[in-house]
Amino acid sequence: MKTIYLDHSATTPALPEVVQTMIPYLREQYGNASSIYRIGRESRKSVEEARRQVANLIGAEPEEIFFTSGGTEADNMAIFGVVAACGEKGKHIITTRMEHHAILHPCEQLEKRGYDVTYLNPDPKGLLRVEDIKKAIRADTFLISIMHVNNEVGTIQPIEEIGLIAREKGIIFHTDAVQSVGKIPVDVKKLGVDLMSLSAHKIYGPKGIGALFIRRNTTIDPFIFGGGQERKRRPGTENVPGIVGFGKAAEIAQRDLPADMERITYLRDKLIDGILSSIPYTQLNGDRQKRIPNNANFSFRFVEGESLLLMLDMKNIAASSGSACTSGSTDPSHVLLAMGIPFEIAFGSLRFTLGKENTEEDIDYVLKVLPLIVERLRAMSPTTIQGQNGGDNKKEGTLCTTR
Repeated sequence: MKTIYLDHSATTPALPEVVQTMIPYLREQYGNASSIYRIGRESRKSVEEARRQVANLIGAEPEEIFFTSGGTEADNMAIFGVVAACGEKGKHIITTRMEHHAILHPCEQLEKRGYDVTYLNPDPKGLLRVEDIKKAIRADTFLISIMHVNNEVGTIQPIEEIGLIAREKGIIFHTDAVQSVGKIPVDVKKLGVDLMSLSAHKIYGPKGIGALFIRRNTTIDPFIFGGGQERKRRPGTENVPGIVGFGKAAEIAQRDLPADMERITYLRDKLIDGILSSIPYTQLNGDRQKRIPNNANFSFRFVEGESLLLMLDMKNIAASSGSACTSGSTDPSHVLLAMGIPFEIAFGSLRFTLGKENTEEDIDYVLKVLPLIVERLRAMSPTTIQGQNGGDNKKEGTLCTTR
């Protein structure tokens, strides 16, 4: 039986067209894009074409795209690059507690260096309150970093409104758009961001390649050193096969976006409705409307997320209990805890993220298998549910601990 892959926010399979585009640059077109001879110039031409393709996907200019090794490096480049260029102008940064660790960990490092970081909490639906941003701004605030779409619960943050505030105050504004680009329309001009992080392997491109959008005239210094590549912003020999694959993936994402959004939203809604109606003591995490089309995140009371994942895997269903970057952790999602979800409920979370290859038959199979798995795990649990009363999802239930 095939694997039903429902973890597209962790990574996506590279499309055949992307792979075919990359292969020549691993063989006959192997030139270093910084070399001046013919095969080097050919590689340079392909890199610049990919830069244009990525820029088109987000409404940017090609010269505003700087290639990196991925989204994590792009996030670090944005944070540390702005600090290097503007750190003397202020000591205060604003972000949220539901950011990816590629933002949280750099901010923690900066706190050790004497910078002051304000971590805002979202509301219970995973949405940031714009008024909280306004209240948090200080005279020495020089950087705001808020993710566009949360990687775990899929909520879409009010980036356009925050961008207006940042611009009015003269504060540099960065957004991690790794989970939004290619899934919903993204226009850097409309959003009003100065910096935006991107990653190829989230949009059916190769791993190991990403980009940072840097708006023209935005002050940012390099944070690694060693060469003059990427207009002296990001040194290192260009990953030509990866860059070309990223460009092709961006072109396909732009072409397929309307159709993909409609089809995947339908499948996601069928999955959400089916799970909430068939499995008692279950809640959807994140706002139902303000979320990307492919994300469905649930908490199942009285079970552990890890056990759910293992039993789903035995049924050839691949899902996630949160961020792929924290898959080795036994702690519940920091995102769900930031939303105010109790520890014991957050511990039983499960994230399904759909993609191009998923079908209605896949969803039907999940809806057939998952209720039986949850029922079995609850029966095996040292805690049992008293008084389900027909499986009303809104009822709290009573825990009875057996010893």
